[in-house]
Formats: sequence, C-alpha cells, structure tokens
Amino acid sequence: MTCTRFAPSPTGYLHVGNLRTALFNWLIARKAGGTFILRLDDTDPERSKQEYADGIQRDLEWLGLTWDRIETQSARLDRYQAAAEDLRGKGRFYEAFETPVELDLKRKKQLNMGRPPVYDRAALHLSDGEKAALRAERPGHWRFLLNQERIEWQDGILGDISIDAASVSDPVLIRGDGQVLYTLASVVDDVEMGITHIVRGADHVTNTATQIQIIEALGGVAPAFAHHSLLTGPQGEALSKRLGTLSLRDLRARGVEPMALLSLMARLGSADPVELRMSHQELIDGFDLSHFGAAPTKFDAEDLMPLTAKYQHALPFEAVAAEVAALGVPEALAEQFWTVVRENITVRADMAGWWEILSTGAEPLVEAEDADFVATALSMLPEPPYGENTWSEWTAAVKAATGRKGKGLFLPLRKALTGRTRGPEMADFMPLMQAKPRG
Repeated sequence: MTCTRFAPSPTGYLHVGNLRTALFNWLIARKAGGTFILRLDDTDPERSKQEYADGIQRDLEWLGLTWDRIETQSARLDRYQAAAEDLRGKGRFYEAFETPVELDLKRKKQLNMGRPPVYDRAALHLSDGEKAALRAERPGHWRFLLNQERIEWQDGILGDISIDAASVSDPVLIRGDGQVLYTLASVVDDVEMGITHIVRGADHVTNTATQIQIIEALGGVAPAFAHHSLLTGPQGEALSKRLGTLSLRDLRARGVEPMALLSLMARLGSADPVELRMSHQELIDGFDLSHFGAAPTKFDAEDLMPLTAKYQHALPFEAVAAEVAALGVPEALAEQFWTVVRENITVRADMAGWWEILSTGAEPLVEAEDADFVATALSMLPEPPYGENTWSEWTAAVKAATGRKGKGLFLPLRKALTGRTRGPEMADFMPLMQAKPRG
C-alpha cells in the first residue's frame, strides 16, 4: 500500500515551501487510497517547541490536509540507537573526532588544492590508543561509511539521477553530544514505517543519495523519490529571507482561503495551468507528479488574492451564514446581503466594510465639481427602507431635475451613497440600506 509522510521540525511555523512538500505527499497518498503520516522531527530538544508542533497541526487542519496518524521522533530514540548498533556491527559506522574548526581547515585546504571538499576519512586510520586519547578530550561523532560507488535512482520529477558517492562526505549521523541527526532518524523511520514514496525539495538530492545507501545497509528497500523545484520570489530572488512573511499562519490572518492556497501550490511549477478548485477531491483528481519540472518556481503571494476572491464569489450562503450573522446582519436580510456583496469582496473580512456602509451610512465621496449636483440629489432621496425600484425611480427624478445622464449621473450618486467608486449593482444594494449617507 502507498504510504507517504510529511516530516517537519517543530522549530518554527510552516511556510509555503514546507506546504509544497506536505501537499505533494498528501496528494500521492490520497490519490492511491494509501496512508499519510505526519511525523514531527523533534530530536533537537533545544530548538523543538510544543507551540510549533501545535502550530504545524493547526495549519494542516486549516488546509484540510488530514493525516492518518502522527509520530514523534523523540519517542523513537531507542530505534535509532538500535540502528546505530546494527551499522556498527556491519562495519558501516565509525567514530570521528575532528572539531568544526579542524574540518573547516581541511575543507579550505582541499579547495585550495582544487579538490572537492570531501571528508578524508582520517578517523578510519586512528589506533585504539589514539581514539581513547581523543575521547578523553572530546566526545566523538559517528559517521556512516559510504560505499564509494555510483548511487542511481529514477526520480519522479528529475528523471535519471546518478551521484558518485566518492564525491560526498561520509555523513555524520550522531553528534558528539549524542543527538541523533535527521539523516539517520529519517531513514530508520522510513524503513520501519513502510514509506513507499517521498517527495521533497531539490536541495535534498545529495542527501537522498546517502540515505539510499543507509536504507540498504539497514536491510530496507529505498522508496520512490521525487524532488520538486525550489520556490523563488516573483523576480527570481531567494525566498529564504522572506519566509517569515510567508508563513501559513500569516496568510491565514490575511484572509487567504485554504482552497485558493492549495489550488496554487498543487499546480505551481507544473505544465498545467493554475485553476481554482473548490474541493480537495478536485485537487486529488487533477494531480500528476510527472507534470512538474526541475526549474526554480516563482511564487508571489499576491497571486493568492484573485483566487481567494474567486472562491468567495462561488460560495453559497450556507458557507458564510455564521460570519454574516456575527456582523449583525438581520436574519431576514442575511442571504440577500451575501448575494449582493460576495462578488465585491476579496477576503471575508471585507464583508464588514459593506455592512458598515449599509447599517450606519457611508461617508460620501464627492468631487468638488459634483458638490452642488450631489447636494440636490441627496435632498431628493427619501428615507429608508428602500425597495427594488428605488434606485431607478430616484435616478430618473434626479436626471429630470438636473439634466445629468450616463456616467455623470450614476457614478457621483454611487460615490455619495457608498463612499466607493465600485461595488454591487445599486438597484440590489439600496434595498439593504438601513441608513442614508452621513453627509
């Protein structure tokens, strides 16, 4: 059975880059009728926070990306230690003692000599006595011994991948302080949880190569890997410095609709056009991983607003009834209010502005050259309530009294009644008005 996972670290809030990974894995699992696991990579006790773990779950719930089960890596430390012992027994795990400064000096020396900055495996040549002496000075870290051969796989997005393991440093899997690092924990979990497909960012390609060898060393079978393109800003700039402003919680606070965000992310970087979907099933049915490319993908948060607006325009009253009621719209007017304003809002919070105009009257927007005309017109406006013919009857009377017609007649009157240059059809709007303009 197909099984995928999303494995964020609870060291911060989810952003759009994380979402792309989560969504692709979720879509693959749901399309195949398989299992989707939320797995919190919380092995770093210093940086992992419960508030971030809670925030990750809130964001996914907001988006409707439900998981079949949740796992925490901090509860599986014994499994990682067992795997480490297994690798030691197989001669694939060795202790090294270089400090970060020493490793940096080695890298610089190799680069100066025109060589790739790959760990030289000096620790393999230490005697037991030398190891004991170093151990007395500092704790050792543990590296996985790569077989220096080509690592190949058929990537679901990038196609045929081949990486020479000799060009990659033996990865550190356990730090000197005993902390199990992502590479080991992730591999052990993927093997033991039966993960069949993994989609993640293209910056993980080299990491995938080393993980394939670790999986095989532990007796597992490598899942199907796919690496999606990385997101950039609208001008192709790196998103890394802007991710704080692109957190899902911030987009939610701006009023972005979940389906607008998912519709964009499910197609961005693919050969398929971005189309608003109204349901998760539509997203699932229209998803094809093979349609995505490797080129960096531009993301502009402003593209979410037209999609959000389009989503509002299609919503039935039942979907917003509670929010309309919370504004104080009388029940008898509520459905009519939504029908009239929904195509004139971008986010749902925009409803409040329209109800304020209807309930307490707008501050008239009047150009200097229209001041006398508007004053005359408003003096002819009866007190509410208004009916479906009030707008046509009133404008006809104003036209007869002033001689104005067309845009010169209608636009100044709209601006006087609503304080805005655009909005709903005034014939539909006026029957909802509870008060005349404030001017």
